[in-house]
Amino acid sequence: MAVLMDKEQIKEIIPHRDPFLLIDSVIELEPGVKCVAEKYMSPDEFWFKGHFPDYPVVPGVLMIEMLAQAGCVAMLSLPENKGKTGFFGGIKEAKFRRQVVPGDTLRLETEIIKVKGPIGIGKAIASVNGEKAVVAEISFAIK
Repeated sequence: MAVLMDKEQIKEIIPHRDPFLLIDSVIELEPGVKCVAEKYMSPDEFWFKGHFPDYPVVPGVLMIEMLAQAGCVAMLSLPENKGKTGFFGGIKEAKFRRQVVPGDTLRLETEIIKVKGPIGIGKAIASVNGEKAVVAEISFAIK
């Protein structure tokens, strides 16, 4: 799929920076509604050194963060949210269904299902080659 935004363009929308900008590209975007992003799991990612040295896997909490960053792109790409920051409000019903390892490309899809003022909820799914790795409902506040 074609890349709509690279890391530099993503940095124009969300405030995250290395080493904590955890999405590489946006491949689909409907501002305020949905964002599909990707993250290639390079063997050099900082977390693989300690999680775990003999069996490297992506920490589940970082995959949730990646999904949240995709949701941030969706919400902060709205003109009225330009320059704002998205903060976690909660994580509900998180399920980790598959390990993600070096060399995998994680597809990160966050659909905004409810917004009331600055508070919202997103349905988030991370997958590798069509196989679900993580599903969760994430809530956020825009400030």
